[in-house]
Amino acid sequence: MLQGSIRNSIISLLVIYMIAGTAFGQTNISQDPWFFIHLTDPQFGMFEKNEGFEKETLLYEKAIAGVNRLKPDFIVITGDFVHNQSSESQNEEFQRITAKVDPGIPVYYSPGNHDVGREPDKQSLKRYKKRYGKDRFSFQHKGSAFIGFNTSLIKGKKEKLEEKQYKWLTSQLKKYQEANHIILLCHYPFYNQTIDEPERNSNLGPEARQKYLPLFDDANVRAVFSGHYHNNALSSYGNVELITTSAVGKPLGDAPSGMRIVKVYEDRIEHEYFGFEEIPESVRFD
Repeated sequence: MLQGSIRNSIISLLVIYMIAGTAFGQTNISQDPWFFIHLTDPQFGMFEKNEGFEKETLLYEKAIAGVNRLKPDFIVITGDFVHNQSSESQNEEFQRITAKVDPGIPVYYSPGNHDVGREPDKQSLKRYKKRYGKDRFSFQHKGSAFIGFNTSLIKGKKEKLEEKQYKWLTSQLKKYQEANHIILLCHYPFYNQTIDEPERNSNLGPEARQKYLPLFDDANVRAVFSGHYHNNALSSYGNVELITTSAVGKPLGDAPSGMRIVKVYEDRIEHEYFGFEEIPESVRFD
């Protein structure tokens, strides 16, 4: 009896230590800050109107060199990889340089209008998926959830394809309700300055804002990162921060070509845009 009692006590203590160790490990994971990098719009061919892409090559090489030096947990590229979706040479150059990313750093893609067309169709989506995989993604990393989706379906008013994506998006938002942060990544900004700004080439229209932004706010989305604008912009909807990141490639505003570093803490996220001549030697946390 005594030996059995001692054995049971030892087993109970081991179980307690295992549970405590697991909880401690999970706490460490959620508390330790980390970062990812947001790249957008390398857009090979834009500078020279599809006559060449030497400038884009130089800028994208700088971007990937910065990624490999800083070693983020992952990178996300939110569209317009090329200027002409049908150009094999542009796509091959983008893929050649992307392949230089350290194999230990995952790369996630979200398509832009120059990758799938202003009005995507089955052929353009099939071509994109053959090159880059699915046009949407979701995953959880260190307690936070990340969802990428195809805003060209929204902008191009592809109703059936958009509705299918919308159902998927709502299911993913429900799936990750217990996540520490929910962060969305896409190409088109919903708006850049104010919610009542008119629809332009640079944003999504009022109908899209009315349909999606309350959904995001209700689901406790922390931030939406987008590109397309070739300049930086910050705005918000409810508790959702809307961040537009300027281009890796040709800038069209005050911000130089560059990248955004996003720091993820347990209780917040912080982000800062850097031109390629300003990229820090390392990422520091508070």
